[in-house]
Amino acid sequence: MGFQERTDEPWAFLAPLRPPRVQTGRPRVDDRKVLNGILDVRVTGCRWCDRPRPYGADPTAWRRFPELQEKRIWHQILPALLDWGDTLGKVKVEAVAVDSTLVEAKKGGKG
Repeated sequence: MGFQERTDEPWAFLAPLRPPRVQTGRPRVDDRKVLNGILDVRVTGCRWCDRPRPYGADPTAWRRFPELQEKRIWHQILPALLDWGDTLGKVKVEAVAVDSTLVEAKKGGKG
């Protein structure tokens, strides 16, 4: 499965969820470029160093990924995109199914 960059419309919709730019110090690398690099790694399963060059430096994306996790940005993006897709009539979440298996653990580790 290959990664495909999103159009301008979803990025504009996600703008309020992105961390604010810092006012002092070195300016942060473009969020869109870094997020595309992170998504490329997550979708394709490639190594950070194998990302396409247009997505910037490997350490930047590698460092920003857990930073976005700690700030719970990823947890906000999916519901926001689902709501946005629903308003456009492109996504309908009418039912959700969860599949799981329970396995009894034997005492002492013997079957």
